[in-house]
Amino acid sequence: MKVAVVGATGMVGEVMRKVLAERNFPVTELIPVASEKSVGKEVEFNGKQYKVVSLEDAVSMKPQIALFSAGGDTSKEWAPKFAAAGTTVIDNSSAWRMDPDKKLVVPEINAHELTKNDKIIANPNCSTIQMVLALNPLHKKYNIKRVVVSTYQSVTGTGLKAVQQLENEYKGIQGEMAYKYPIHRNAIPHIDVFEDNGYTKEEMKMTRETKKIMGDDSIKVTATTVRIPTVGGHSEAVNIEFTNDFDLTEVRRLLSETPGITVQDNTDTFTYPMPLYAEGKDDVFVGRIRRDESQPNTLNMWIVADNLRKGAATNAVQIGEYLVANNLV
Repeated sequence: MKVAVVGATGMVGEVMRKVLAERNFPVTELIPVASEKSVGKEVEFNGKQYKVVSLEDAVSMKPQIALFSAGGDTSKEWAPKFAAAGTTVIDNSSAWRMDPDKKLVVPEINAHELTKNDKIIANPNCSTIQMVLALNPLHKKYNIKRVVVSTYQSVTGTGLKAVQQLENEYKGIQGEMAYKYPIHRNAIPHIDVFEDNGYTKEEMKMTRETKKIMGDDSIKVTATTVRIPTVGGHSEAVNIEFTNDFDLTEVRRLLSETPGITVQDNTDTFTYPMPLYAEGKDDVFVGRIRRDESQPNTLNMWIVADNLRKGAATNAVQIGEYLVANNLV
């Protein structure tokens, strides 16, 4: 099993290598791929050093699976080339997510839709993945009408440059800016570009991707996404209106029984999800579960996950695990 990691030297690429090793993915040969300036450098995987190769060389090596985390433009150009060579691409960019011919997959929800013919598979947006994992079991039981979500997203979602900006600002050092404004002691309600409707692309990703993953265009989603000065882990305040009424004990039970979710919800012991404790873990953490007393059939939840792991690398590797387990590669 040859596995290519495209964008192997980037923040998500590094975590992909780590997760592949931790989960004992059946890699016989790792093919680390990066931009021309990184070709020839060495990266570590499972205690061995591997030389970074170019995209062209990687295609000719015909890996069974290629995990992409190198930006939308690279994915648009190169994913079809890998696919044409027989490689199954799992792409972490936004390039293919809303393509009607491509599957957008959170394995616990819709991996069963995958077939051998799916040569380019889209990995959803980090903030969408953690939300839909918690929404899905509740939608099946109570039928979701509308979701209002506000996010509190860490700087690792932007990349190394943003982490450096935050660290520089902590230390009072002038340096390169990933954001238009300081992030230290600040909250920036602007993630990705603004669209014509006044929402950011990140906000519209959450709206569009939720419907596609859950296979239901009737779910209304409105989002406000905010960048905050945390280094690892995205948090979300989610308000969910259902068609049917619910029982809070049953809600907690449904969430607890969902693979990939850990419920942390005890106000007596001050137990609730926080990015500080989610960092480095694969689960999605759900807490502050309570009834919205302002209108019927409506629930509030607080959802936290490591955006580089379940929000990116782990979800991609889990898609790969499903493909291997079901002989689809």
